[in-house]
Amino acid sequence: MTEAAGLHRCSHQVVPLGTPVARAPYRTIDVHCHAFSAAAEALVAGHPLRQSAAAAEAAALGPASQAVNAERAAALAPRLIGVEERLHDMDVMGVDIQLISPSPTQYHYWAEPDLAERMTDAINDHIAQLCAAHPDRLLGLGTVALQHPETAARQLDALMRGRHGFKGVEISSLVDGADVADRRFDPFWAKAEELGAVVFIHPWGTSLGTRLSDHYLMNTVGQPFETTVCLSKLIFGGTLDRHPGLKLIAAHGGGYLPLVSGRSDHAHAARPEATGCACLPSSYLRRIWFDSIVHGPRHLERLAEEIGADRIVIGTDYPFDMGHYDPASLVAGFDEDDRKRILGGNAAALLGLDPA
Repeated sequence: MTEAAGLHRCSHQVVPLGTPVARAPYRTIDVHCHAFSAAAEALVAGHPLRQSAAAAEAAALGPASQAVNAERAAALAPRLIGVEERLHDMDVMGVDIQLISPSPTQYHYWAEPDLAERMTDAINDHIAQLCAAHPDRLLGLGTVALQHPETAARQLDALMRGRHGFKGVEISSLVDGADVADRRFDPFWAKAEELGAVVFIHPWGTSLGTRLSDHYLMNTVGQPFETTVCLSKLIFGGTLDRHPGLKLIAAHGGGYLPLVSGRSDHAHAARPEATGCACLPSSYLRRIWFDSIVHGPRHLERLAEEIGADRIVIGTDYPFDMGHYDPASLVAGFDEDDRKRILGGNAAALLGLDPA
């Protein structure tokens, strides 16, 4: 490797949120952006289970990353809670529509039924208010109390049939320690398929615990790992066979799964315990949509080689510092038709929007 090549590999350009970038001449829809409900957080503050969950999250995150998060919290707050900064940032980065989902820090799957109902209502009300104020720019994904599957199915039905126009929900990969592929969650999956609800799978934290508490590995390695395990269990465990009409979006480019799907196929052919799905595991990737948070054009092109450009949707991870805030640059290497699809066409079709 030449010296110049070595220097190139030692650098990576980050576009800070709020930096003006060149926008694409096509409608751009961002499916990965978050909002935070202060009212919901007030409901759980001081709860013993909230405190124990927070302690476990802090241990997994590590003291250095906790300090950075505390330092940056003030800049995040108005963007997560309000709308004016959000709209300005959308204009700056060339995003026409955001599909807003709850902050993953507010899943709180430990909550008992009554508290869970009140908390999810507060989150959904907040997102509904944001979207109602700017219906041409903002669409909503809600939240449900997935730790209580029958309740979650009922809540999803109310969200999708309500007047606020929710497009679906965001869920984590684990619910109080249980994988979402567990059969106890069948009522939720059946309802999501019945209603045509978009289900955005976005993990929070990592089941690897304090092993990833250094160097922000909880996020950089842990989040894609959790997405990979979650999708693998949904595939191998037969969830996608039982519910073939599900509309799933996988955060963080699907983690590592699209790039190692051949290993899954080999296991399916070689191991009897890996035959829980009816088809080759890699074939199910074409039933899932993947966001573009892979942090580089070359990596997005590699993802498209595996799953097809028609299965990729733009996601910025707004407004967090692990976000990518130059959507047009990610698709510069694609042909014009694929640029149109990735920037907005795929999301418009998935969400049932006017394709014009």
